[in-house]
Amino acid sequence: MAFDAGQGHREEFGRERLQVKIYWQEIRRGQRLVMDADDHEEEIGGVRLNKGVYDAFAKTFGYDPGRAVKGIATLEQAKEFVESLRPWELFEGTQDLTVEEEVRSEPT
Repeated sequence: MAFDAGQGHREEFGRERLQVKIYWQEIRRGQRLVMDADDHEEEIGGVRLNKGVYDAFAKTFGYDPGRAVKGIATLEQAKEFVESLRPWELFEGTQDLTVEEEVRSEPT
C-alpha cells in the first residue's frame, strides 16, 4: 500500500480494508491536513500563517489553482476552505471519511 498515487491516477484503499484517519496536525506556523493509513502519513492539505493572514491549499494530482487561496482572515476559515475541497477523495475508498475534530500536536 502506498499513498503516492502520482501520474494522475487514484490510489485505492477500499480493497485493502485499511484503517484510514484524517486529522489536522499542528505545525510551526499553521496546521496540516493528514491522511493516515496503517501509520503511513500523507499530507493532503494545509494552512499556514503568512504576514497575519492564512494561506490554504488542498492536494491535487494536477495543476488546479482553485485548490489554493491566499489571504484568508482566520485559521478556521482557512481550514473550512481546505475541507470543503475534500482532498482525501483523490484516493479510492475514502469518500465516506470525515476529519477528526481534535487537532493533534506537532510531531517531535
